[in-house]
Amino acid sequence: MSKPNDKNQVLDPAATPEDHPQEPAASGGDSPAGAAPEEPKGLTGVDAAPLPPPSREEIEAIRAECTELRDQLLRKRADFENYRKRVERDKHQASLDGAASVLKALVPALDNLERALATSASEDALREGVELIHRDLVGVLESQGVVIHDPTGQPFDPNIHQALSHEVVPGVPEGTVVEVFRKGYFLRDRLLRPALVKVAAEEHKDGEGPQRVH
Repeated sequence: MSKPNDKNQVLDPAATPEDHPQEPAASGGDSPAGAAPEEPKGLTGVDAAPLPPPSREEIEAIRAECTELRDQLLRKRADFENYRKRVERDKHQASLDGAASVLKALVPALDNLERALATSASEDALREGVELIHRDLVGVLESQGVVIHDPTGQPFDPNIHQALSHEVVPGVPEGTVVEVFRKGYFLRDRLLRPALVKVAAEEHKDGEGPQRVH
């Protein structure tokens, strides 16, 4: 073992550990004797210190979150109002569909009355009574939004007309409704029944005569 060069050198008992550093302990060994034990981390038990008051940044964050929640609530309320209005529209449409079904069933009775009015051999009293019934029925239908469609002289429209026949009519343009066998009916803008019509056909130039298509 090597000895200090100065045999008379004496260690100062008041010297600090920095003046006389010790060799580091081997890795993985126990802590040096006399070292302070490691303090436990975190707050445990009833001896935990109370939380400090929130900072200004935390208060602003809470206010921002409250504002966001309020905006979400307002948006949900607007969505619910739109849903309520849509339900009301659907309810109104369902009511309209029910009325259309009932009114459509009344249309054949109106056809029968119109046939009775078309006869010339009926007595005056009978005719007057039938006219009153016809007028009443028409009034009921019109009060419910029913529109009676007589397309005589109008261009043929396959969406609202049903062609029973096509016939050449001199002086009448092709595709014009020249006769109505049965009137059409609408419930506002909804078709209840197409009109049954005769349509003017194109006149052939080869002399074949009138063309009929049934």
